[in-house]
Amino acid sequence: MRRMTAPAGTSDVAPPQLLLLDTASLYFRAYFGVKDLRAAPDGTPTNAVRGLVDMIATLVGRFSPTHLVCCWDNDWRPDFRVEAIPSYKSHRLVEGSEEKEEAPPELKVQVPIIRRVLDAVGIPILGADGYEADDVIGTLTARHRGRLPVGVVTGDRDLFQLVDDEAGVTVVYTAKQGVRDAEEIHQADLRSRYAVPTGQAYAEMSMLRGDTSDGLPGVKGIGEKTAAALIEQYGTLAALREAVDSGDPAIKGARRTNLEAGAGYLDVAPKVVLVAHDAPVPDVPLTLPREIADPGTLQQLVETYDLSNPVGRLLAALAITP
Repeated sequence: MRRMTAPAGTSDVAPPQLLLLDTASLYFRAYFGVKDLRAAPDGTPTNAVRGLVDMIATLVGRFSPTHLVCCWDNDWRPDFRVEAIPSYKSHRLVEGSEEKEEAPPELKVQVPIIRRVLDAVGIPILGADGYEADDVIGTLTARHRGRLPVGVVTGDRDLFQLVDDEAGVTVVYTAKQGVRDAEEIHQADLRSRYAVPTGQAYAEMSMLRGDTSDGLPGVKGIGEKTAAALIEQYGTLAALREAVDSGDPAIKGARRTNLEAGAGYLDVAPKVVLVAHDAPVPDVPLTLPREIADPGTLQQLVETYDLSNPVGRLLAALAITP
């Protein structure tokens, strides 16, 4: 596997690295991927807690970052995205209400425990009211790009839009091979897999294509390959739209009809697809903890939820002596 590389002009010897974790993506993966063979003494399930803590230990051991953040969804379906495209994530609502479908009860009960463990260890947890974790990741990437090589750890392809070789921004993609063997996505991977040259081009391709998993309709009749070919041909979505509006004869027939009909959707799609770069994320120290932030609470959590093994592995990865 390729290592993250520093931005141009920086030393390639032990470069500082910032890992931004799409935390919910990881603890959902832990919940469904780690067998629930052991509960806490009081019967509380712990597979998501143990799995996430182990994942963080693995990531720290593999990449040796100097900075680490667990990015949090303070709002899973922000108003500004719903106002732009009302169908955004609407399939995830409880039927007949505006409430999110509940996570499995066995996972839901573990999320507060996850937060308490991370807080006690001293790993920053950052969210922003009215924004998703993706926006926190986008904002922290924009804030630190060019200064720190950034690795975005996620199972969500939407964040491929942040890939930027020149700025040293890589996605550590967990969906296929898990955290231990996660792929590092660079621009060459975007080119070989999706026929787009950059993260921005990936985002524009995905606007044209749409995404049923997020309730984004896309432009009728334009799938992934056609979307990528159009971005390749015209360079940007804006240039493609200008060509449609100016009557470019190369765009004709059903394709022209569909692009013209999709103009209203394409007007608002960037508000939904592009992650925020200016969310009100607190500016706090992001360096790895070198001592336990709250030893008493951590010990209580370890004893209450039988977490000695995963917490021990995390502390060892962080080079913290209990």
